[in-house]
Amino acid sequence: MTTDSNSAKMSYSPEEADHLAWQPPVAQRETVEHVLHGDRRMDEYAWLRHKSDPRVLEYLNQENAYADQFLKPTEKLQETLYQEMLGRILQTDLSVPSRLRGYSYYSRTEEGQQYAIYCRRAESALGAIDGSAPFANDTPEEILLDLNVLAEGHSFLGLGCFEVSDDNQHLAYATDTTGFRQYTLEVLDLGTREALPFRVARVTSVAWSADDRVLFYVVEEETTKRSHRLFRHVLGTEQAADRLIYEEKDERFRIDIERTRSGAYLLLVANSHTTSEVRFLRADQPYGDFHVVAVREDEHEYSVDHHPGSSADPAGGVFFVRTNSNGRTFRLMTAPTADPARARWHEVVPNRPGVMLSAIACFRTHLVLCEREDGLPYFRIVDLTREARSALAASHRIDFAEPAYHAAFGANPEFDTEYLRFSYESFITPRSVYDYEVKSGNRILRKQQPVLGGYDPTLYGSERLHAVAQDGTRIPLSVVYRHATPRDGTAALLLYAYGSYGISMPVTFNSNRLSLLDRGVIFVIAHIRGGGELGKPWHDMGRMHQKMNTFTDFIASAEHLIEHRYTSKETLAIEGGSAGGLLMGAVANFRPDLFRLIVSHVPFVDVLNTMLDPSLPLTVGEYEEWGNPQVEQDYFYMKRYCPYTNLEKKEYPAMLVKTGLNDSQVMYWEPAKYVAKLRTLKTGRNPLLFKVNMGAGHGGASGRYDYLREVALDYAFLLTEMGIES
Repeated sequence: MTTDSNSAKMSYSPEEADHLAWQPPVAQRETVEHVLHGDRRMDEYAWLRHKSDPRVLEYLNQENAYADQFLKPTEKLQETLYQEMLGRILQTDLSVPSRLRGYSYYSRTEEGQQYAIYCRRAESALGAIDGSAPFANDTPEEILLDLNVLAEGHSFLGLGCFEVSDDNQHLAYATDTTGFRQYTLEVLDLGTREALPFRVARVTSVAWSADDRVLFYVVEEETTKRSHRLFRHVLGTEQAADRLIYEEKDERFRIDIERTRSGAYLLLVANSHTTSEVRFLRADQPYGDFHVVAVREDEHEYSVDHHPGSSADPAGGVFFVRTNSNGRTFRLMTAPTADPARARWHEVVPNRPGVMLSAIACFRTHLVLCEREDGLPYFRIVDLTREARSALAASHRIDFAEPAYHAAFGANPEFDTEYLRFSYESFITPRSVYDYEVKSGNRILRKQQPVLGGYDPTLYGSERLHAVAQDGTRIPLSVVYRHATPRDGTAALLLYAYGSYGISMPVTFNSNRLSLLDRGVIFVIAHIRGGGELGKPWHDMGRMHQKMNTFTDFIASAEHLIEHRYTSKETLAIEGGSAGGLLMGAVANFRPDLFRLIVSHVPFVDVLNTMLDPSLPLTVGEYEEWGNPQVEQDYFYMKRYCPYTNLEKKEYPAMLVKTGLNDSQVMYWEPAKYVAKLRTLKTGRNPLLFKVNMGAGHGGASGRYDYLREVALDYAFLLTEMGIES
């Protein structure tokens, strides 16, 4: 295979050309007319949503066959990439154990097995406090769940809830075997290893009471998948006797049940995309009534944790309340547990416009604030035992040195501890688990994820850049490359972004990515508006009628990288998934000339039709993110960027579009319709490939080896289209 250096387009030798003789599938057209707000739209592929129609599976299988045939010349490269990536992974491995109620919990993997095994050991028998040294030979391991056993006979397995009762005797867990993210709850007696005669479908969260006899669980609606009902189950009773405790009627809201780290309270949390409401119940009084902390008000978001104040009254003390009242970047309040109404809230950390208070974690002697500044996370430790004029005065911050990185709370299940466990990683530093000693400030490295094969971090460089958007806003860019990669505009570059729901894209280490970096590909994350990197205001500026900022920010990021010679239009690839797939579809319509190649995972590309169907999962709740197309102003704004609606006859970049048949978040038919329509409109010879995982959902393959195969295919397509052959 050869490449024209001016166009960076592939040309095939005669021996390779036979795969091009395969013609792409042509989907049937059956026109459906939609008229709304005086606007007429024609949809020729609506029939693809009817999964029971045999033509649908036939078409999807044809697309898979076409993609496989087209990619046949890359099979050797796919295998090379797979073996490279597999060779960097310690296949038999152990997580850092975390302590809880006299046991140390951990998971481990074994070579050749797809899934993790969840275990525990009694603390008194541990060979090392952190588990980094081998366990004592006579220490019995208790296997709680072996996901490999549970996965037998299934092509997919996902683990949802995993909660052990306070007496350590029962495990409540939930699994999904389809990829549709509908989990079935079971309870395992850890003494007898027998499952209780209790199974509940569509469970999304669980929490135990303090007396070990009552299990609270939340179920979701079957079609919309909105978590809406809270039940109470008493061990030893029939499921039919379970009592409905609460039902959320507002279709914008979803609920979940959780337990405070102190163990004193159960929290019933209701959230929409813009509003919160929290109810609380003493965990030692599970038959009582939940009480509201603060009644929901539009645009008011808050979260709650508990501190008892003294051991004499475990359920007394205060609630710490993180709230966006009086500032979109949040502030911290306290509220007495006896009467936590908003009139009794007291400010302890004020709103700081340049600092996003993104999360809190409460412990016996200290409080931890997770803050974000210029898109980067920090931890602030507040000493609760120290008298000071303010919480900030009694605090210190844990800083990190690299220009781009990710830090997050680790497993911290115990309330009474003098340590904070957190994880740290960057594009160059593998994931590292630390225990931070609060009093001394010492960081104890418990484990850094091994990277086999002679990984040398000094060969790579990382930067933090800023592109400038149309309105002058500075857009952070996180960059990684191999030092030997030229900076003259010839390098291939993969630009990734998401930009929705206020979700921050973390700068994480990925050993798979080394297969690109070592071949001279630069990798960049664009932290565009609509995400949460710079706090709630960053999200606000990229949703609803400001959603266009998400797309123009991404285009500005690409132009910045080209202008500064990190890459060129001919060597720039882009990637996104889900709402990031919407981003891919939108920018492909707006600026197809700017990109050489697009990889789009489970893309949300049929925005108008999906948001017009309130029976679909997520739709009603997401009116606060995208708008409600039944509202004329929202409809016409969404129509401006809807990828499926705006496809037109022109040359598009090379594309690999991927989905899962059992996807419950972006239904398979969205990308299927998009590809079918695009095939009738695209000009030029750039390939359009559509891969459907027929046994998975939104996250792709669940097994770790199967997942590596999927990544190898993506990389092989990218490298081959870029003319990088080795």
